[in-house]
Amino acid sequence: MNDTPGWASPGSAPSDPSDGGDASVPRPAGPADAGEPGVKWSKEQPPAGQWSPPTGASGGPVPPQQPGQGWGGGWAGQAPAAAKPGVIPLRPLGIGELLDGAVSTLRTHWRPVLALSLTVAVVSQIIVILVQRYLVPTPAAPNPDATPSEALAQTADDLQITLLASVPAGLIMLAATMISSALLTVVISRAVLGRGVTLADAWHEARPRLLPLLGLTFVLPALAAALLAVGLVPGLLIGGVGGGLLATVGGVTAFVVVIWLTIRFSLASPALMLERRGVIESLKRSAKLVKGSWWRIFGIQILTAILAGLVSQIIQIPFMILAFLADGDLIGSMMRGEAPEYSWAFLIVMGIGAVIGSTITYPISAGVVVLLYVDQRIRREALDIELARAAGLGDQPPAAGPQPAGS
Repeated sequence: MNDTPGWASPGSAPSDPSDGGDASVPRPAGPADAGEPGVKWSKEQPPAGQWSPPTGASGGPVPPQQPGQGWGGGWAGQAPAAAKPGVIPLRPLGIGELLDGAVSTLRTHWRPVLALSLTVAVVSQIIVILVQRYLVPTPAAPNPDATPSEALAQTADDLQITLLASVPAGLIMLAATMISSALLTVVISRAVLGRGVTLADAWHEARPRLLPLLGLTFVLPALAAALLAVGLVPGLLIGGVGGGLLATVGGVTAFVVVIWLTIRFSLASPALMLERRGVIESLKRSAKLVKGSWWRIFGIQILTAILAGLVSQIIQIPFMILAFLADGDLIGSMMRGEAPEYSWAFLIVMGIGAVIGSTITYPISAGVVVLLYVDQRIRREALDIELARAAGLGDQPPAAGPQPAGS
């Protein structure tokens, strides 16, 4: 945050190092007599295991240190561990550390985390139930006497209805994830510094940012809906087999574009909350932080979504069984080949399972997003130094440990 100690001011990334060397920068020189015969190393060597004799693979002197490389080059594994005042070490993070930090935040600060995620889950699930009940059309019952062309046309119409039903739910879930990420940003940012936060504190800090957050929550789903409409509506208007194929191709193309934009702007909500930026500035800030790391952030978020989806499905399986038991007519209609019509009992029981699953998984997904934002700023703007200072570790930068695998 601009006005909060411990967060580097936006855009304060250090300038890029020049390509040319600087004569004023001291560099380790190789031994002057390394090539002379008969020269031996001193008998007083450091203890075993600390380092190897400074020779290259061919036995020659060690080359000068390269910019950005710690002393010792290949001995980085012996570097001291990075400081860890909170849920993450203050250095570039691997995916395991991102997930562990999100879970640790949920476990350590479960009261404010679960309260915020439960509120978002209940509101979003109520909207999803109302949309499924009143706005999504019911598929027509299959005609057993239909000709092959009629059966193909009916399959295409069912596909259109399925796509139409999935779009609102997907947009609602996107908005819910963004809101939960933004509200939980306050808790997670404190957890990084090893500080606790109450629900009242989190609400007090997040409340002034609610209006810009609503704007951001509206802009991204609206943009996604517009792109999906461009891809789907022409095929839906045409109908039939040709319309179904056109809707499928257009929908897939639009979906790819939406995914690209979603990752590009995925760090906007933490930037909006922590840096006190406006909606457009937050989108630009996210695009700047993601630039050059799109595939890495995409992979991390896809893996997180898969894990969160598996956890949510495991939680919802018992409620799905109860929902079918609560609506016996639904099973009978499906066995008779009739179009399913979901009752209120079925939707409510399924909604309860979805709320419980979302309450658990929203903090994990939101935690990964916020920690990705912190990680990108550590990599690009040396935010770890500011965080160490805010955590009371002094003005010196924390010791850099070995680079995590897969980072």
